[in-house]
Amino acid sequence: MYRDLIIFSAFIKLLLYPAYRSTDFEVHRNWLAITHSLPLSEWYYESRSEWTLDYPPFFAWFEWFLSQFASLWDKNMLNVDNINYASDETIYFQRTTVIITELVLLYALKKFMMHSENKNISYILVASIFLNPGLLMVHFQYNGFLYGIFLLSLTYAKEGKDLLCGIVFAVLLNFKHIFLYLAPAYFVYLLRHYCFKDPGSQDFGNFLHSKFIILGLSVISIFSLSFGPFLYMGQLGQVFSRLFPFKRGLCHAYWAPNFWALYSFMDRILIIVFRQLGWGLNDTATSSVTRGLVGDVSFAVLPQISAKTTFIITVVFQMASLAKLWRYPNFKNFIGSTILCGYSSFLFGWHVHEKAVLLIMIPFGLIATESLEHFRTFIILSISGLFSLFPLLFKATETIIKISIFVLWIVLTCLGLSRTFSTYINPKVEQRQNR
Repeated sequence: MYRDLIIFSAFIKLLLYPAYRSTDFEVHRNWLAITHSLPLSEWYYESRSEWTLDYPPFFAWFEWFLSQFASLWDKNMLNVDNINYASDETIYFQRTTVIITELVLLYALKKFMMHSENKNISYILVASIFLNPGLLMVHFQYNGFLYGIFLLSLTYAKEGKDLLCGIVFAVLLNFKHIFLYLAPAYFVYLLRHYCFKDPGSQDFGNFLHSKFIILGLSVISIFSLSFGPFLYMGQLGQVFSRLFPFKRGLCHAYWAPNFWALYSFMDRILIIVFRQLGWGLNDTATSSVTRGLVGDVSFAVLPQISAKTTFIITVVFQMASLAKLWRYPNFKNFIGSTILCGYSSFLFGWHVHEKAVLLIMIPFGLIATESLEHFRTFIILSISGLFSLFPLLFKATETIIKISIFVLWIVLTCLGLSRTFSTYINPKVEQRQNR
């Protein structure tokens, strides 16, 4: 069955080879050129293109690895001066490498579902996540590969291999730092479940210092391997300035559908109201708009929001799930806390990208059949989350394609999973309630 899924997925993506290419295409083409053509000391300084390298070092090395094969396709794509270069060979290379690396996601999904009681449900869940339209809409970011590493860390936690879970997640953070949104859940779970002899006990006398040291040294070793060369060259500050560009402003160029989008929208409405009432406003603030690359946003009426404020609000909303995870450090609460930490960060974080909604959708798909409430929430989340990504494919020629794929995915997922409730899930829930 999984072979058929691979063939079907590859066939669909092959048909989309000539389709629209987002700016992510040029981003990663430029990163291929930077890592291939320039010495390591210049990777995080190169700025001939506006799409500068702003992912952690492991991903930079991943681009370097891909560039070794890219040179066999079209050497011109590896020229740093070839801004916006898009030969057919370059397009085919990037789409092909995305498809191949997405097999990491399929492996992780298959491994996660390996011991599931119902194989049909497992296969439907695997297919729904692997074929998620959101991964198609942000095709060139190698998200399938990255989410594969993420789900692999969850799989190790499910199998009780906590140390491996922590190591894989540390590796993931050095590929893409957006997964820091989920780090609080990992920290609490690993501390309580791995570093305590009896995870259910609140007694710190059960704290195992040896395991804490092993886990800490493992994580430190991975980060040292990643950032060590740049620390040695005295470039750590430059690397961090690329990874955390706080000057980009509160909202991304394309507003993510979160609290700050509503906040910004309300400020625009209040500007109109104040003008109608003849009340004076700051001209600079009223002309300020969202800037995705550089510059901050000034609000004309509502209070200004700092990065520190968004951090505090995010942590506050994460605390409920983290407190429950601390008291009951089991895998069910861990994956739930992971989802809620991602959701809190998506709603209240600083400069949140619209694509961050996948941080909620992907892991939620793993627990979509836990109950009827989970299933309903998953469908609502999927519909709203995928719909919010539609503007990423803004050309008229892609409208029919994105709507067709979206509707087909929703229908097949709903039909495939809804049938399981009458034959498998509902009786199982009733058995639990009768106990």
